[in-house]
Amino acid sequence: MSAHALHRPGDTSAHLLAPQIKIVSTFLFVVCVVATPRTEFAAFGAYLVVLTGVWVIARIPPRWLAPRALIEVPFVALAVLLPFVGGGTRTDMLGVSVSVDGALAGWNIVAKGTLGVLASLTLAATTSPSEILLGLQRLRVPKLIITVATLMLRYVELIAAEARRMRLARIARGHDPRFLWQVGATARGIGTLFVRTYERGERVHLAMLSRGWTGAMPEPNPPRVSTVDWLAGLVPAGLAAAMLVGALWAG
Repeated sequence: MSAHALHRPGDTSAHLLAPQIKIVSTFLFVVCVVATPRTEFAAFGAYLVVLTGVWVIARIPPRWLAPRALIEVPFVALAVLLPFVGGGTRTDMLGVSVSVDGALAGWNIVAKGTLGVLASLTLAATTSPSEILLGLQRLRVPKLIITVATLMLRYVELIAAEARRMRLARIARGHDPRFLWQVGATARGIGTLFVRTYERGERVHLAMLSRGWTGAMPEPNPPRVSTVDWLAGLVPAGLAAAMLVGALWAG
């Protein structure tokens, strides 16, 4: 799934909000989720309610989010095993002996991981990859990181297409990746692709320098972001912070 497959174009207020505001709000929201004690079950439910409100505003249907959230399945599988392999005090649940600490650790992984993935998907759905890079640039993220990320987004599909052509060429010459003894050919193909990608990157960089590249993405006439926009965009993060304080106070 490419980065563009995570973006859901729209004209809602969530889509039109400045990208740097959405990045900061998402980051603070995730920090609040991670900092919440694992036994504060109500707080995690409240976080999900906040995300649901954002989805309603941005008109993001759950059926669009569900298949994209499957990226966390390996972590969920690990969390499911923890109650059975964990140590410490044990209790019976539906006739099965489970570890209390393991069950809480598994819940901690599932709850925080799911909320983090859903928050990230919400940001990606309302903000295109180019807008995310623009927002990071406005937040004064180091120029080198912006440059690398920009080139990656521009050329990842090109590199994937070249990898497919190399694979078809190997198959046309009798290569069958289903056999273990042919893994060497696959490894050499990956090495060749790396070398070609590195050489392409050098050529692109030299071409950019010859055209006046200064190390920063140009942004003519950046729009002014008002205090009202910041306050509106930080509402989800503010609600999450209030829930975190309440959970810590109650604990």
